[in-house]
Amino acid sequence: MKSTASPFTIPNIQLFIAFRVFFNARFYYPVFTILFLDYGLTIEQFALLNTVWAITIVCAEVPSGALADILGRKYLLVTTSLLMVAEMSLLAFVPLGNSTVIFSVFLINRVMSGLAEALASGADEAIAYDSLVEEGNAEDWPKVLSVQMRLRSIASILTMTIGALVYDPSVINRVLFWIGSDLNVTQQVTMRFPIYLTFILSLLATACAWKIREKHAPQIAGQGSTSLAALRKTLQAGAWLARTPFALAIILFGTLYDHVLRMIVTMTSQYFRQIDLPEASFGLIGSAMAVLGLVTPKVAEWMVAKNSPAANVWWVSGISLLGLFGLTGFFPYWGLLPMACIFTALMLVSFFTSHYLNRITESHQRATVLSFKGLAFNLAYGTIGFLFALLISRLRDGGKAGHPGWSEAAIENFAFQEAIGWFPWYAAVGLALTIIFCLYRLRGTEDHRKIG
Repeated sequence: MKSTASPFTIPNIQLFIAFRVFFNARFYYPVFTILFLDYGLTIEQFALLNTVWAITIVCAEVPSGALADILGRKYLLVTTSLLMVAEMSLLAFVPLGNSTVIFSVFLINRVMSGLAEALASGADEAIAYDSLVEEGNAEDWPKVLSVQMRLRSIASILTMTIGALVYDPSVINRVLFWIGSDLNVTQQVTMRFPIYLTFILSLLATACAWKIREKHAPQIAGQGSTSLAALRKTLQAGAWLARTPFALAIILFGTLYDHVLRMIVTMTSQYFRQIDLPEASFGLIGSAMAVLGLVTPKVAEWMVAKNSPAANVWWVSGISLLGLFGLTGFFPYWGLLPMACIFTALMLVSFFTSHYLNRITESHQRATVLSFKGLAFNLAYGTIGFLFALLISRLRDGGKAGHPGWSEAAIENFAFQEAIGWFPWYAAVGLALTIIFCLYRLRGTEDHRKIG
């Protein structure tokens, strides 16, 4: 019998939402690119480090999902939280001045961050969804997703605003002056403040992970070694995806938009510079974008109740392409509108893929299947990051050859703007190929036309 009680009275649902908020709300996000550069890294190193991050996730994603289904999801969530504590500690205390040491520490940080993302991917959702099935009503999952995303947006508004403010030494020095202090801090001091604050969130995430209670029983008994059991679980989930066209279509469409839109979001601070926005406004703009997260999940909840998956794909496609083509104009100030489309589309992709995959996947392999989704998303993200770095390098060389009188800054701006111009066409071609393949695989089925 399905419970009519609110899903938010279930302890694991509460802890799932809190864990997601603390794990994902990072104070350094509004200055992400600039933070790397201020530590002494180059833009190429920044791109390569993010590629390492994605590759780490790709390598660990599916095995971690299988281990979650075998050993238990809580085990991986606790490990995830401790990795977050470790990665924040590295950035908080790395000494400055030696570029080799700094790059090495950031490399370790990116590997740890990637492992944390991979271990968390699917495990937290699997615990929450199973708890909802056991103690509530599985049909309430869209409500849980909606509330979780909106609370994360509220947290993002706060962390982005505060993170950008504490990063700015002039703001900190004014505050110190107001309270009567003679201290005067520099950028090398304040650039660590968002890291310190995120470290506190990592401790809160760890506390949430410890409190989660898992009824999912480890399945290792009678299956041989853990590694063989994980391999068997992975192969079973992969075979299920291969023979389930609707699940494959969800992952393919999600992958297409996630890696393109996420790459754009990663470079927001550089894009904002190109449309003549002052750096002091980045935090406020990031907070304004996060406000979209208060509305978009509720709209997505309504869309899954009223539209078919196919109709929702067309909506995501239209919003994404509108945003991508709009970015290429680099319109001063007005360029914020297409960026808003990018953020909206990315939130819709996250909501739809989670809703549809959880709805059709059985509990015993839910974490593994969700890890396949994470694998596809991050493999694509790592690939596009690497290709983007190559494209920037080639465009920069072309700019130097064609305009020898230009300054380094002008050449950097030229290469960045030219590279952004490739994104909408890349997405359009990817969409056409994905539609052709999915229509072929979905022929004779009706799952993509069912509402709900």
